[in-house]
Amino acid sequence: MTENLTVVRVGISDLNVVIAPNKIRTSGLGSCVGIVIYDLQRKVGGLAHIMLPDSNLTRQSNFNPYKYADSAIPILIHKLTNIGGRKYAFKSKIAGGAQMFNFGSNSDLMRIGPRNVAAVERVLKENNIPLIASDIGGNKGRTIEFNPEDGMLMVRTANRDERFI
Repeated sequence: MTENLTVVRVGISDLNVVIAPNKIRTSGLGSCVGIVIYDLQRKVGGLAHIMLPDSNLTRQSNFNPYKYADSAIPILIHKLTNIGGRKYAFKSKIAGGAQMFNFGSNSDLMRIGPRNVAAVERVLKENNIPLIASDIGGNKGRTIEFNPEDGMLMVRTANRDERFI
């Protein structure tokens, strides 16, 4: 029997959830971070593609909450529980957070990739979701695809082979 498989695409500043056999993918992870949260036993997973660490820095009253680590991750957790995921069983994997450009300054403000990673790790910890694996840093972009069937995250880095974490 052949099952219909859909690969759900997540854009920048976006998130979504899937149930196996469907997979979920995002590309364009430079300084952005892709956060995968999943319940392997229930075979559900979700992916958020965040651009910035903290929504408190925005001056917009009507902002996209999927753009920021502190607001996207709680929404992703909620969406996963709505499709049968159990928060106590959630695990996570992350990729991205590269330093895509070399600025002449050591200013922390310009280190968006590392700041995104730190914010994601903090929010996951605050929500008691273990971080199982990561592929972060460097200076190359990434595409990731998650399979909730087996919990594997495929990471394709620019000019390199795919690897699974």
